[in-house]
Order: sequence, then C-alpha cells, then structure tokens
Amino acid sequence: MRVLAIRGANLASLAGEFEVRLDADPLASAGLFAITGPTGAGKSTLLDALCVALYDKTPRLCARGGALIGHEGEPEEARISATDVRALLSRGAGAGYAEVDVIGKDGRALRARWDVRRARERATGRLQPQTMAIRDLATDKVEAGPKSEILATIESRVGLSFEQFRRSVLLPQGDFAAFLR
Repeated sequence: MRVLAIRGANLASLAGEFEVRLDADPLASAGLFAITGPTGAGKSTLLDALCVALYDKTPRLCARGGALIGHEGEPEEARISATDVRALLSRGAGAGYAEVDVIGKDGRALRARWDVRRARERATGRLQPQTMAIRDLATDKVEAGPKSEILATIESRVGLSFEQFRRSVLLPQGDFAAFLR
C-alpha cells in the first residue's frame, strides 16, 4: 500500500479544508520526511484523518469508555463518548470529512472517504452516524453501502487490518521505545 494524498475538512484542530499530497513534489521526491509543528498544529489530526478514512478508527480514540461530551444543556443520551471517532469533528462545525487516496495491494488507486455531520449540518445539531464510501480512481466508480462492507473492501484492497496498519505504518506518541524493542 502507498498513500498518495490525505484530505479533509473540519477535523479536530484543522478547521476548514486541508490537503497533503504525498504523490507530488516536494514530498514525492523527499524519500523520508517528518510531520512537525507546535502543539495543536494538526500533526496527529493528519494521522487521524488517514486512519478514519481507511478504518473508521484511530489509535488515540480506541480506548473504551471516556467522558461524555456534548453541548451545554444537551440531554445525556444525545452526548457521545470522548473516544467516539465522531468527536474528531471540529468544534463549531456542522460537517467534516477525511479522504485518503492510496494504491492498494492490487496496484490500483482508490479513494476512501469518511464523512461525519451534525443534523441539518448545524453546529448545534445532534451528531449523525458517520458514513464511508470508496471510489476506484481508474473507473471513477463509487461504492457506498453498509459500513461493514466498505471496511471489509478497504481491508481487502489495502491488504492490512487496522492493527497491522497501526503497527506497521503509524508510530503513536509514546510508543517509540516499544518500536525500538
């Protein structure tokens, strides 16, 4: 698998649309590069976007439980766990997305997209279930459907489960010592 681009909008600290092209210079010819910046600049959010677009999960939000979050005065049943991936939606945003272009193990390019929105796309609306879709970039054919089917197709095309991807592609903060061992 090779990542070509990471795109998104309104995810965590990255308000508005963003795009990182790994298949275009200067990154395409860099070989090895680092994602650096001050706290809150969006470094982890780029990796979150990569993960949720492909797997609807991210390592920093995989823990069980977590405090309930939501708007002031909102009923408890309308709140979500702080570990719910929909919590990636930027505060004050009505909708957001993560999109990743990759070359799969079959050598074909695909675009995986993860969307999250609030009711009527209003910042005060209730969070709706996230949706996922895949686009074959050669044929421009879009595959949408139940999330479980989309996730199975992505895993098959990429050739890695989430755990394999996490261990071989991502190095979460604080896990460098484990990587060296």
